[in-house]
Amino acid sequence: MNNNSSNITTREFGRMTDGRIVAEYTLDNGLGLRLSAINHGGIVTALHVPDRHGRSGNIVLGLPSLADYLGPHPHLGTIVGRYANRIAGGRFTLDGVAHQLPLNNGANSLHGGHQGFGTRFWQIEPVPGGSAAGEIAIELRYTSADGEEGFPGEVQVTVRYALSTSENTWRIDYRAVADRPTVLNLSHHDYFNLAGEGAVLDHRLTIPASRYCPVDAGLIPLGLAPVAGTPFDFRAAMPIGARIDAPHEQLRIAGGYDHNWVLDREPAGLALAARLEHPPSGRVMEVHTTEPALQFYSGNFLDGSLRGADGESLRRGAGLCLETQHYPDSPNQPDFPSTVLRPDEVFSSSTLHRFGTLA
Repeated sequence: MNNNSSNITTREFGRMTDGRIVAEYTLDNGLGLRLSAINHGGIVTALHVPDRHGRSGNIVLGLPSLADYLGPHPHLGTIVGRYANRIAGGRFTLDGVAHQLPLNNGANSLHGGHQGFGTRFWQIEPVPGGSAAGEIAIELRYTSADGEEGFPGEVQVTVRYALSTSENTWRIDYRAVADRPTVLNLSHHDYFNLAGEGAVLDHRLTIPASRYCPVDAGLIPLGLAPVAGTPFDFRAAMPIGARIDAPHEQLRIAGGYDHNWVLDREPAGLALAARLEHPPSGRVMEVHTTEPALQFYSGNFLDGSLRGADGESLRRGAGLCLETQHYPDSPNQPDFPSTVLRPDEVFSSSTLHRFGTLA
């Protein structure tokens, strides 16, 4: 049943260089789950979750101010699009027409280019009565112009963040329509740390996937390979640090984990994509998604040059990403599920984060 203490509050987070006000909305479900998000990039600036003793802690990495988010950062808490992950050479051909995207990750395009969705100004408003009974929600809207960052077609995107008022869950619902054929792959780029501090190497991770995508030196997939007998087998819970420095070529290439896992799942509906546990605090997060894959990134490229919201230096392994999505480079790999969106179609995707504690 609904918790009457649930609420949504807002405050001014800062101002863009052109004077536009960036608002931070905070959703509190009344059960200990509290999420804050801003217009700029749809960024989740904080996510407070109780531990086994009921003590609240922020489990996502963030930055101290809007000025920090306006500067370079590794997609902390952002909505990523138009195309989450990498496209080889920043090139793809759609219906016989070649398209060139900006190269912002070596020789490739990453997360939509130099000015992807995580750098854009989104409209945010509360959803009256939530998006369903027993929820509080905000809705974010952005229209991506035809040709933006080289992508064809105007795309109207709606993203909804909803907290349940009867259990500790955060759901993200994505919806998009295009006025001409394009490619689209949307995800969210939160860096989770269930301890709220330190590194994530002691977290235990489960990924129900028997295959993953090995990558080349540019982190572009080379097809599919079995996880069995490799450090990429997370079908049973495993501490992240247990094998991250194993003598495996794929770990060497990426500096740790930064790969796409193909989920063992039924083709429709929400299915388990990952389970993350932090035994000392007792916090547990399950990720369920309608997407076919999960990019697990172990924070390898955090180099200490940024300081988090609490002043801590963000170093390798300070947080990890569990990005539900379609496969990287799908527009160039015909054996991968299609990411083409046509004008007569509606893109729809959901990811649910369920929080709890170990016994």
